[in-house]
Amino acid sequence: MMNIKDANSCQFDQISLGEVMLRLDPGETRIRTTRHFTAWEGGGEYNTSRGLRKCFGLKTAVCTAFVDNEVGRLLEDFILQGGVATDFIQWRADDGIGRTVRNGLNFTERGFGLRGAVGVPDRGHTAASQLKPGDFDWEDIFGRRGVRWFHTGGIFAALSETTAALTIEAVKAAKKHGTIVSYDLNYRPSLWKSIGGLKKAQAVNREIARHVDVMIGNEEDFTASLGFEVKGVDHNISAIEVDAFKAMIETALKEYPNFKVAATTLRVVKSATVNDWSAICWHGGRFYESRKYPAMEILDRVGGGDSFASGIQFGFLSQNDPQLAVDYGAAHGALASTTPGDTSMATRKEVEKLMSGGSARVVR
Repeated sequence: MMNIKDANSCQFDQISLGEVMLRLDPGETRIRTTRHFTAWEGGGEYNTSRGLRKCFGLKTAVCTAFVDNEVGRLLEDFILQGGVATDFIQWRADDGIGRTVRNGLNFTERGFGLRGAVGVPDRGHTAASQLKPGDFDWEDIFGRRGVRWFHTGGIFAALSETTAALTIEAVKAAKKHGTIVSYDLNYRPSLWKSIGGLKKAQAVNREIARHVDVMIGNEEDFTASLGFEVKGVDHNISAIEVDAFKAMIETALKEYPNFKVAATTLRVVKSATVNDWSAICWHGGRFYESRKYPAMEILDRVGGGDSFASGIQFGFLSQNDPQLAVDYGAAHGALASTTPGDTSMATRKEVEKLMSGGSARVVR
């Protein structure tokens, strides 16, 4: 069991640090041909806070930054609708045209069958990417207010040299005050390209990893972000993927004995809309596997991994149970993939029904 703070001693169950972008979704059409978009909010780190609040009813907040204009206020309104506290949002003055600071956009099409999902982020010079050490009062957040769980990830750390430094500052502060720290490696080579590439990614992530309790990522993330490698992996064979993850964790634990949990989703991509789906979690010297969801049909895969991460967090925060955690994570991620947008629309009741083997029969 992990040493998790009691809920009565903390203002927040969970806080995340990351960028929240305006997602523009063309629905069943293509970005290049659409005449309309549906707007959502989304961000790898924030999505976990929203899932924990909206699906599981925990008290969460997000640390991020927006430009104080109509787009920034729209993003704030989305966050408020999701029930996530906005206490720690940093607001930046609008320069009129976004020359020096702006809000991030993420054009995302879902994919279908043989056509994979496509993401076109437009996030240069964003307010969140300019966040730096000293922008948040961690002593107030972790020390006086109290937080049970802190989550951030490799996407935010890769936005700029200052966000990498801020991430390191944040995880150190969280650990100082006994807050559980989780980190989603989420390696994106395009983000690291202009700030030092793979070498810089590994230097930053290896420093962050020293302060992480719960590490989330598959063996590809561990290889790219931390420099570990397991050879001979066929990512379309789930049994080998499981073995590769187990070997990777056993290797990583020799260098990072501070890891208390490691977890990942297991996907075999048969098409953009059909995946085999399950998950695995390591804790206390044992591996725990979720039930399998073979040939799972997908409406929108973006955010499924973040919903998995929030389910993992809920399992530990509510029951401190690794088997329940991986089961909540897998079921929540699966359900999030059946609805549009980055964030989960599932209820806890639906998640628990799926965990127990419930069917998709009509509910009346």
